[in-house]
Amino acid sequence: MTKLFTTASALTFCMATAAISGDAPTKADVLNTYANIAEAKFEDSLISARKLQDAVNALIADPSDATLNAARAAWVAARVPYQQTEVYRFGNAIVDDWEGKVNAWPLDEGLIDYVDAAYGGATDENEFAVLNVIANPSFQLSGETIDASEITPELLSDTLHEADGIEANVATGYHAIEFLLWGQDMNGHGAGAGNRPATDYAQGENCTGGHCDRRAQYLSAATELLVSDLAWMADQWKDGGAARAALMENEAAGISAILTGMGSLSYGEQAGERMRLGLMLNDPEEEHDCFSDNTHNSHYYDGLGIQNVYLGSYTRIDGTPVSGASLADLVIATDPALDTEMKAKLAATMQALGKIKTTAEAGFAYDQMLERGNEGGEALIMGGVNGLIDQTKTIERIVTALELDGVAFEGSDSLDNPDAVFH
Repeated sequence: MTKLFTTASALTFCMATAAISGDAPTKADVLNTYANIAEAKFEDSLISARKLQDAVNALIADPSDATLNAARAAWVAARVPYQQTEVYRFGNAIVDDWEGKVNAWPLDEGLIDYVDAAYGGATDENEFAVLNVIANPSFQLSGETIDASEITPELLSDTLHEADGIEANVATGYHAIEFLLWGQDMNGHGAGAGNRPATDYAQGENCTGGHCDRRAQYLSAATELLVSDLAWMADQWKDGGAARAALMENEAAGISAILTGMGSLSYGEQAGERMRLGLMLNDPEEEHDCFSDNTHNSHYYDGLGIQNVYLGSYTRIDGTPVSGASLADLVIATDPALDTEMKAKLAATMQALGKIKTTAEAGFAYDQMLERGNEGGEALIMGGVNGLIDQTKTIERIVTALELDGVAFEGSDSLDNPDAVFH
């Protein structure tokens, strides 16, 4: 991808007051707050994933509409803290290298389970697009016979995930679990999400979809992996953890990392790849949570993650606040007007993303907004896109004001070279 723009991060009210009075925090203080918030967010993600695992175990033990709906609700809840961690990508290599295990998308779901005939078959780009490992206890991969008679976390992570080096072969993480809970969304731009029946997990003659025991194995293994992967990342941000140590090693580089994460998520990733691209293609398959129709929430909490890193303040899922010295404090000490501008733009973006969220919750789902010719849907999505682009311009100015060099943001063809999207 092309690279563009630059980033910024952090503030709490009391620290802002201190900065205005001339008592600006040190960069080390700012980095410590940033790491503390990362630790809290990943711990919250882990707590939520464990609740999801409990709900999945209940579904497998007693498949019913009630247990399936409870597992779906736990999945949606688990996305809230996790999406707020995505601002730690791009600038922190340890997060970027790991992220594909837990949040890779889009995925060729036919790798995992049965799909509608309209889905098609294997392609030149991906011969495993309809492998359906749940139905096949043995298959060929790179000339080797793979024993998949038992679906284990190791089979998913070490063999299936990105099989044959193809990124669309997503076998692990939130979206694999999402597919197993909702199934394909066959509604196109119409109302409704995926509608997998609970009987896809029933044993014996009540089983639908075939291979219900193996489907349960897959769902259990994928959820176990998600929990273990999140536990590992939460540890990296604790005192003595590798992510915290790398961040604190060089203060200037650490501040640059915060800004890189903010700008790259704002611009290339969210405004471009996750929002503008899907609108250009009018493709519901390009929405981030396409099986569950939860995309409005993922976009909202991505934006909130950017804002709370800049403000240096995060509220944990149990209501406990985590806050401290912030990047906003550094900006106030350098250029108070620039900080005011940044906060106003972050608020405007959150208002635009909030409109998408509330409208979707009222019944106008994100995939419906993507339909060609739907002017209301386009206006809602472009409100978010434009807000994210606009705040990135101010993040770029903050990088300049703080005299940081070598900060580059991820770009997107949908924003930087739109013609290339259609070639």
